[in-house]
Amino acid sequence: MTRSTEIVRVLSDELTRLPSGSRVASEADVGRRFGVGRAAARAALEELERRMLVSRIQGVGTFTRRRVDYLVAPGRAPSWSRTLREAGATPRTVVLACDEVPLPDDVAAALACAAGTPGFRLVRRSFIDGMPAAWGVEWLATSLVPELPAALRHEESLDAILRSTARVLPERAWTRASMESAPEEASTGLGCRPGDPAWLIASLARDAVDGRPLLSTERWVRADAVRVVVELGEG
Repeated sequence: MTRSTEIVRVLSDELTRLPSGSRVASEADVGRRFGVGRAAARAALEELERRMLVSRIQGVGTFTRRRVDYLVAPGRAPSWSRTLREAGATPRTVVLACDEVPLPDDVAAALACAAGTPGFRLVRRSFIDGMPAAWGVEWLATSLVPELPAALRHEESLDAILRSTARVLPERAWTRASMESAPEEASTGLGCRPGDPAWLIASLARDAVDGRPLLSTERWVRADAVRVVVELGEG
């Protein structure tokens, strides 16, 4: 057993007993504790990160983290916050931008709108248990919720706003999830390094009553924060 492997064994056992979000010792601290050089300490921390036992937040530090199941299944509301709360996590979402702009042609087509239809481009950053977890862009026609910027100041769940204000019942029309390298813009919001693996979840929500498209979403999610679970058919 190499020295770094032994360090990983000891630390992984200790870290699993700590609350999510606990700060992890630095390379220098690990080196002093185990009497090894910086290279061995770095290798041990990188292995813990590879195993998704810890998360490195750029410019902040390294912390323990528990992965949360994000369930995508028929009949479930396409709500980020509701899904995470049901998984036992504490979500929080921050609005970075809510701009009224013409819908791009591809988005307009997905939402069954004419090209150039006025729409909202909503950019949000999300946290799980206080740690950066997701960054994404959402599109909807302004006619659906004309006062969306004001509504977001009182309610962070877009699903809840659509239900209460637009009087619709959002459901998933389709979802595509793939593991990709995080681009620079997304990595800044995620607190990770550009190129780090992240989930890219694209989805379209429709009204369960009349089937009309409501919302187009593209969300990047830290792989060490969320385990995407897809259930198909009836369980």
